[in-house]
Amino acid sequence: AKVAARFPDVKVEYARERRVKFLARPSEVKDVATFMRDSLGFDHISSVSGVDWIAKNEFEVVYFVGSLSKPGLEDFVVALAERVPRDNPVVPTLIDVWLGADFNERETHEMFGINFQGHPSTAHLLLPEDWNDMPPLRKDYVSPGR
Repeated sequence: AKVAARFPDVKVEYARERRVKFLARPSEVKDVATFMRDSLGFDHISSVSGVDWIAKNEFEVVYFVGSLSKPGLEDFVVALAERVPRDNPVVPTLIDVWLGADFNERETHEMFGINFQGHPSTAHLLLPEDWNDMPPLRKDYVSPGR
């Protein structure tokens, strides 16, 4: 309710017991993340994931966050998501909100080709250094071995 009151354009995609997913525009996701950290106590990022909505021509970036410091929130998980067009997949980095997003954003960049604007490094983590094919988790990727 506090997120919805502060950010009326943010949509609640689902709300279940101890789980909630918000969908924010890329232009406001950093403000929402900062509010969640500073005002609500969600100080820990668990993971960052990408979703390829190929039929909608969109990518979704989902940040899964929780709290290590606020009693009562230990098992509460917030999914903070944003969607961008597949032909221009640029979102702001959130490593200045949650430092732990660093490697997760790099992996999402590597596997989906989503660019995290302001991220200090997009060097490969999992793929070979000489990888020159499209990102392998895109739904239109075809493995050369098939």
